[in-house]
Amino acid sequence: MNKDQKTIRIYTGPTMIANGLIARLNEEGISPIVKDDHHSGITGGFSTGVPNQVRLFIRNEQLETAKTMINEYFAEVGEPLL
Repeated sequence: MNKDQKTIRIYTGPTMIANGLIARLNEEGISPIVKDDHHSGITGGFSTGVPNQVRLFIRNEQLETAKTMINEYFAEVGEPLL
């Protein structure tokens, strides 16, 4: 796996804010990877993670394209900038 195929975490926080960020990324043609440990645990029959808390990842090669849009969204919703 080369450097550009690796992922970078861009957000950890409430699902509601993450869903807005996912929608913006999708408009830019970027499909983030969503990690929801709590939901995955429930599906697997045990409970781990924090409810309504997700992590979003994108490929390293997409970061430069997405960074300005991500920071604009974070400024709108009052989250710390990337």
